[in-house]
Amino acid sequence: MITTFDAFRKFRTNLELTQKEQDDASRRQKDIREFMDSEFKLEDDFLSGSYRRFTKTKPLKDVDIFCVFHDDERDKYRKNKLPSVILSATEGVLAAEYGAKSVHKQRRSVSIEFPVQGDDERVMSFDVVPAFTIGDHYEIPDTATTKGWTETNPKIHAEKATDANEEFNGEWKGMVRMIKAWNNEKEKPVKPSFLLEVMCLDLLRPPFNGNYPYEFMQLFASAADRIFEEWPEPAKLGPPVSDSMNSSEKTAAQKALKEAGYAIRQAINIERDGNQGEALRTYRNLFGPKFPLS
Repeated sequence: MITTFDAFRKFRTNLELTQKEQDDASRRQKDIREFMDSEFKLEDDFLSGSYRRFTKTKPLKDVDIFCVFHDDERDKYRKNKLPSVILSATEGVLAAEYGAKSVHKQRRSVSIEFPVQGDDERVMSFDVVPAFTIGDHYEIPDTATTKGWTETNPKIHAEKATDANEEFNGEWKGMVRMIKAWNNEKEKPVKPSFLLEVMCLDLLRPPFNGNYPYEFMQLFASAADRIFEEWPEPAKLGPPVSDSMNSSEKTAAQKALKEAGYAIRQAINIERDGNQGEALRTYRNLFGPKFPLS
């Protein structure tokens, strides 16, 4: 029977993007970027978010495409404009291309959904994020803030994730994907999932100790203890990442995190008692069907 260490290693691999997924994402994001460039005058465009940071887990949803509008577009879409102006314009052109039922305006982006028909090796959706440069970083529309625009720098986010992964013996990104898989399996008690990633920047203390269950038991316990704290955006430019949950939602998230920590402890004790199969099933119940039993 597979060992716990090897099961977590296999689980980590199961959450990594396949070549088919990478090819599908590459093809579709290229088409979207070229279309946006044909409809608006863009200064730059690039992939951002967890896909760019290699912390995206499956199913492959909400792949971020950052579209930096040229300054020539500023008077039309930014100067003294509400965030809804640029979001509505982006939604309109994308809906004409991909269909109104597949395109939806969100807080900071416009989502494009693709039918996958049960094939989880294809991209399910992209989020197109319109932006303008501001100094050495960017500003994006944000309908949930009084100001209406949020400053950010996704390139700094990616750098911090890379640094954390190197310090944690190359295991940090895998740990993040796994705890995000837990969050998905439990119907996302922590929102947004990026909050878990931001928390992991502080809570996963290097070096990796080589024992996945104990690392996760500590991580779940620490996250539960600190879920009510304010967690700043990594580039320290925009609003806190923790601003998406109210007090009752954080209470529910804390309960789920504590239960996850208890489940890890239970699995450790079950394995210690010699029932490896039951321990693996406990981990699968916690992390989802991609956690292997053999």
